[in-house]
Amino acid sequence: MGFRRLLDHLAVAAVAGLCLATASPAFASDPPATATTASAPAAPGRERVRMNRRVFDRVWNEVRNQYYDPGLHGVDWTAARRTFRPRALAAADDRALYAALNEMLDLLDDDHAGAAPPAVARRQDTLRERRPAIGVSLRAVDPASGRYRVERVRPGAPAGRAGVRPGWILATGAPGQWSPEQDVEAGRSVHLAFTDETGAPRPLELAPEILEPEPAFVADRSRPGVVVLRVEGFEAGLGDWMGEELARTRPDTDVIVDLRGNPGGRLMEADAVLSCFLPRDLPWATRTGRSGRAVEMRTAGGCGPLDGPAPHEVVVLVDGDSRSAAELTPAALQEARRALVVGEPTAGAVLISQETRLPDGGKLTLSRADFVTAAGVRLEKRGVTPDLPADGEGDAALLAALAALTRPTLAAAAEGGAGPGL
Repeated sequence: MGFRRLLDHLAVAAVAGLCLATASPAFASDPPATATTASAPAAPGRERVRMNRRVFDRVWNEVRNQYYDPGLHGVDWTAARRTFRPRALAAADDRALYAALNEMLDLLDDDHAGAAPPAVARRQDTLRERRPAIGVSLRAVDPASGRYRVERVRPGAPAGRAGVRPGWILATGAPGQWSPEQDVEAGRSVHLAFTDETGAPRPLELAPEILEPEPAFVADRSRPGVVVLRVEGFEAGLGDWMGEELARTRPDTDVIVDLRGNPGGRLMEADAVLSCFLPRDLPWATRTGRSGRAVEMRTAGGCGPLDGPAPHEVVVLVDGDSRSAAELTPAALQEARRALVVGEPTAGAVLISQETRLPDGGKLTLSRADFVTAAGVRLEKRGVTPDLPADGEGDAALLAALAALTRPTLAAAAEGGAGPGL
């Protein structure tokens, strides 16, 4: 994940998977733009080489000693060191260093393995704080050439006012273009090389503004008889929030949990969400670490003030950008026949990962355990298949969910009609 995804991993102990992602690796969390790219020096100075060495060696050793698969998926890690260490030490800036690191980590073929440069890590750390931004969420589609797809545009922010739309492509790395390895400053314009959906170039000069943080969780009670609980990430406090929302929801009110575009996050919050709808001490997954010891995961509570599973009918919305905890949660509810899953097949990025701070302030995200559902299904590279397919974008999936709640679809699923869909 790392530099490739924004908020995109199932963290055993920490922040959600964050960084500016790539299709292979966060969710975009509204990564802001930044200052104009400066020409890279011809060669790194002594201190730069020293820091490059420390960062590379930390990453290489962490993978060798801590990766969940001691066989490293068959990768010759010593040969990888010979190939990528000279490149890393010769890197004149963070862009070149982290390109080498992530190219090496890509050998593992693991969406959770990635390194985030210091500027990206700083944005991750301030995800829910006031900060300078232009108001777009990005996901890398071609890391080698520095191309990113606009996932979301925040209404009222500089990018939205300038007409930027989801689906546009942002090129980075050329002289004068912003790239994710740079910080941003409020009021200091940046050059953004966009291409629109027709392929036409749309270069823009935009000045980041201080934006208020967007909430991680939102309850929409605008429709009679249904509440839509939108979850941007499995961040701290999710279980308490969901428990409080369900506690104030009438038993005859249907619940839609919207996990579209959700990159995952904290494992304990995923358990807390499941505890809102499933009995306590119910097995819902098994994780296996580097030692090979399997640990059964059971619902442990943590759903705020709610005492016991909520009685509501439940639908979970997912799409191709639902990852990690946002996959294991619908999978567990689906297998328990407690919810109908609606939308698109999920990403299939469900290893349990953890972040490590690197010597230069960057972050390494690395898978520490494998994961299978209670039914023994390995979701990695497979994902969750919805019970009811629907276009994940716009209102299509939500409308399909609302329609399903008015039909006997959920009852059929609970009785075994829909099947686990995994």
